[in-house]
Amino acid sequence: MAGLSDTLARLAQAQRAATMGAASMGYGDQTAADSGRLQALEDFGANPGALRALSFVPEAAAGTRMPLVVVLHGCTQTAAGYDRGSGWSELAEEQGFAVLYPEQQRSNNGNLCFNWFAAEDIRRGGGEAQSIRSMIATMVRDCPIDPDRIYVTGLSAGGAMASVMLATYPELFAAGAIIAGLPYGTATSMSQALDRMRGRGLPDSAALAALVDGASPATMCIPRISVWHGDGDGTVAAANADAAVAQWRGVHGVAQAPDEVEQTADHIHRRWRDAQGQVVVEEYRIRGLGHGTPLATTGADGLGEAGPHMLEAGISATRHNAAFFGIAGQPAAHPTNARPAPATASARAGGPVRPPTASRSGGSQIGDMIDGALRAAGLLR
Repeated sequence: MAGLSDTLARLAQAQRAATMGAASMGYGDQTAADSGRLQALEDFGANPGALRALSFVPEAAAGTRMPLVVVLHGCTQTAAGYDRGSGWSELAEEQGFAVLYPEQQRSNNGNLCFNWFAAEDIRRGGGEAQSIRSMIATMVRDCPIDPDRIYVTGLSAGGAMASVMLATYPELFAAGAIIAGLPYGTATSMSQALDRMRGRGLPDSAALAALVDGASPATMCIPRISVWHGDGDGTVAAANADAAVAQWRGVHGVAQAPDEVEQTADHIHRRWRDAQGQVVVEEYRIRGLGHGTPLATTGADGLGEAGPHMLEAGISATRHNAAFFGIAGQPAAHPTNARPAPATASARAGGPVRPPTASRSGGSQIGDMIDGALRAAGLLR
């Protein structure tokens, strides 16, 4: 059996390779000067998580307040890199809303992941969650932000941290979107995080909802939730999307069966409505998509730039999430591909879509290396 030191060395090598690959495509580390359209947000108050903050605020009409979208990047990414890939600030200028980018620092996490599995960082009033809360409060204080129209989204570790913010500060957010992320509170250690990423040991629906219910004081404010995942994701198992949907279905108290299911050649879209008919939970499962944010970079609604973990999919999560938040119009539809989804037992149960044989993931050699190293050390079964 390989020794632990050898395992750690192989992991470090894989992480360096991943970071270098991202950098070569323009999505790795960037200096503060290379922040693109974003401006540094200084002196934003309590920062126990030691995060950096950047923002984009378009000009606002006199006397008006604009929405705010908080965007959380994934591992090996920076705020500017994720912004260029996702197109959030471009859409913000087009539609008249502000964007806030919390940014992880290498001193906190060597791979620039938000620490979604560290107990001290995922509680109300502590760590990275408190730092992000401070940034939002500063934006509301210093910019013409409408406090009733604040939203959060993120990819992967950023998606998991979006889950943290929605659970711990539900009164702050009108809605949120979790992309290739994980449900709140299911891991509080590295070993648990690895298991959950592979879909192992996830709690049942009632326990998932209880995790959110216990994360903040009782409130009447429950954010609406959009969950996105590729069924070819080899990094974060799609079972996490099922769990995130179940978690927020339970919090909202809606039925297990979706009220509407729409299916195209590229994705399946499910919606759950409350008693007033409002969509409170939705899910997009993208066929053949690997681990990343779905993009549509061409056509009339083209937005963003493809790169590592920023994946061309013919559907823009950025535009669709902005529409779900109610701060932008619906993207152009593709009626030629749309067809009613049969109400199969799997669809009624909210089950996963069977992965196709082809994937847009671009391969997972690094993931395979990490899995092998962890298994050799006895850290993964």
